[in-house]
Amino acid sequence: MTAAVMNAVIGGLFFLCYAYQFVYLAVPFFKKAKPSRDPVSPPSRRFAVLIAARNEAAVLGQLLDSLHAQDYPATLFTVCVVADNCTDRTAVVARSHGAAVYERFDRQRVGKGYALDWLLARLDEDFPGAFDAYLVLDADNLLRPDYLTEMSRAMDGGCDIVTGYRNSKNYGDNWISAGYALWFLRESQQLNRARAALGLSCVVAGTGFAFSREVKERQGGWPYHGLTEDTQFTAHQIAAGETIGYCERAVLYDEQPVRFSQSWRQRLRWAKGYFQVLRAEGRALAQGMRHGSFACFDLVASIFPAFVLSLLTLAVDLGDMLARQFTGLSPLPALLALLGTVAGVYGTLLLLGGVTLATEWRNIAAPWYKKLGYYLLFPAFMLTYVPIAVAALFCRVEWKPVTHTRALTLSEVSGKPGK
Repeated sequence: MTAAVMNAVIGGLFFLCYAYQFVYLAVPFFKKAKPSRDPVSPPSRRFAVLIAARNEAAVLGQLLDSLHAQDYPATLFTVCVVADNCTDRTAVVARSHGAAVYERFDRQRVGKGYALDWLLARLDEDFPGAFDAYLVLDADNLLRPDYLTEMSRAMDGGCDIVTGYRNSKNYGDNWISAGYALWFLRESQQLNRARAALGLSCVVAGTGFAFSREVKERQGGWPYHGLTEDTQFTAHQIAAGETIGYCERAVLYDEQPVRFSQSWRQRLRWAKGYFQVLRAEGRALAQGMRHGSFACFDLVASIFPAFVLSLLTLAVDLGDMLARQFTGLSPLPALLALLGTVAGVYGTLLLLGGVTLATEWRNIAAPWYKKLGYYLLFPAFMLTYVPIAVAALFCRVEWKPVTHTRALTLSEVSGKPGK
């Protein structure tokens, strides 16, 4: 089989795995998600807001201020911060803003998953039976004033797990922060919104999601301790037949990395974590697919085939170039084939990013020229996942915190208070 034929086969597999995501782009235009409960009904759900923070004194105060500004009754939610292996003033800042603070020092069981599990156990001791639901946030987040109200309404609509709309504080910083921002906006509006409209399960992405007490009790706390605890949680719930809902009105802003070295470390952890998820939940997801679960297929497709097929394409074209070199033939056809593949991927990513940019233009806090300029580099950001995924196959990866420094208020991010 020639390299050209193999490239065509791999391209066909790409199409088979991801053509449905182009259908997702059209779904919101002809099908809407079912509405949440009557907005005039008084709220009654009691939330524990879970924040795992490691050396986040620089940004935690702004999140806590945005929680205090919620239009949800203050008697119905408790902010709980686990200051996890902190060496700064995180605990002091949390206490000064009225949060229930738990300090944890454990150098062996490191990571957000362990911290959440430990925090939930402490809350069971100190607040037995006090909460109906748990909201997971990161310390760098900012929330719209109606965030808790909208999440509660979405859960009243019948979902025990709900994820919200994830926007960015700092799209306009550089091409790296913009790449992250476009990807998360696409996950929210082009994927999760379509999934919800079709009655499929959505995907949780790290922060800004809530789950019911029943879910917490079924899973025995937070037993997800890998490098990507959010993806493992999603995989476990989808494989078990749970439907994760989406709340477009629950808007959250978070900070994205701006240095490539920091981005590399973070995405290397994610890539390694995806392998862990496949080891832990792959059999259950495969069984779900055999029984006709499209949600299981959708999740697996989101985290695995692109990596494998990209590596296959790279291996085929590089192998063809080397073979031609050793046999005295010109490597130019193989090089052109590789460049053609890259150009095709770049164009596809431009299309996907362009749809997101167009639909979310007004929601992105950046000058127009930065929106457009960094959008053109979005495919380059995504293509850097290929060497990161290769490195994840061979590197030992440990959980390390991401440094956050953008201490912004909600009005500074969105331009208007509460908007």
